[in-house]
Amino acid sequence: MTVNESVRKLFGARYIWAVIAILVLLAVNLLRDPSYLAISVNPVTENLSGNLLDILRNAAPILMIAVGMCLVISTSGIDLSVGSVMAVSGAVSMEFLSSAGDTATSALTAVALALLVSTAVGVVNGLLIAHVGLQPFITTLVMMLAGRGIAKVITSGQNTTARNEAFRWIANGHVLGFPVVILLALAVVAVVAFVVRRTALGLMIEAIGINARASRMVGIKPRGLLITVYSVSGLLAGIGGLFTVSTVMTVDVSQTGSAMEMDAILAVVIGGTALAGGKFSLTGAVAGAFLIATLNKTVVFLGVPSSATPAFKAVVIIVICLIQSERVRGYVSARRRSRPARAKERVA
Repeated sequence: MTVNESVRKLFGARYIWAVIAILVLLAVNLLRDPSYLAISVNPVTENLSGNLLDILRNAAPILMIAVGMCLVISTSGIDLSVGSVMAVSGAVSMEFLSSAGDTATSALTAVALALLVSTAVGVVNGLLIAHVGLQPFITTLVMMLAGRGIAKVITSGQNTTARNEAFRWIANGHVLGFPVVILLALAVVAVVAFVVRRTALGLMIEAIGINARASRMVGIKPRGLLITVYSVSGLLAGIGGLFTVSTVMTVDVSQTGSAMEMDAILAVVIGGTALAGGKFSLTGAVAGAFLIATLNKTVVFLGVPSSATPAFKAVVIIVICLIQSERVRGYVSARRRSRPARAKERVA
């Protein structure tokens, strides 16, 4: 493969534009503050700190829901309940820890309960879609509303605070000076990627998204796979909820996970997975998640007013989507091919 072919293949991958956008945003921040990417070491704790590590830490919950959403979208579905599931997960863990002791056993029990409930919500979504035949949009929209209600019931409508150092370590701990939360997130992503790409599971999920009827005719059972995919999405959203609440050891049932489903969908689409379903890119979803986290940090760093923040994010995302568009890229390629022809005509 020649160098030109390698470059063309590299830029043919849609997620590469998300990577370029991350670099551009970091460059903009560097222009404002040359020390933006500097990483310092705390002389007492020997932990690393800096804006780049803040971005990685903030990207952890987005990574979880983006990977789950990527699998769901590849089946031609959607999961609008991930933000509410994060709130449910946080509510379960904080409510349990508020009355439990400050021990590692209590922390592990809280994590297990939160993930069990989150997975159960995903199973309900999968059953309603696969067996009852409800539309994924309607099913998960209802669960998005119901999830907030469940979280409020669990916490009696109050913000719940707990104290448990072992649980707090999930988001605030360090391993060799590096934030443990991003290491945990990347480990989960690696496990999911290994399962769906090193087994036939990934191909079967894509087959459902491309043509569910044809996949059924070749022996694939869409119902079981749909339940599995939505269960995994619920589980990963639950992990994202744990990452979020363990940061401040408080759950705000009205704010925890709020609008996170939109960030997850954007991360998946920016990463190159089509909403129509079919082939998916976990690498693209990861790149999209890091882009969303970088964009959120950039908005704060540049001091963009909160009222203008949605518009600022929308402009950046629209530009990336336009660059990825086949029609726009085809138009640019056609213009490039026509330049030599016009030059020859002028010479003649």
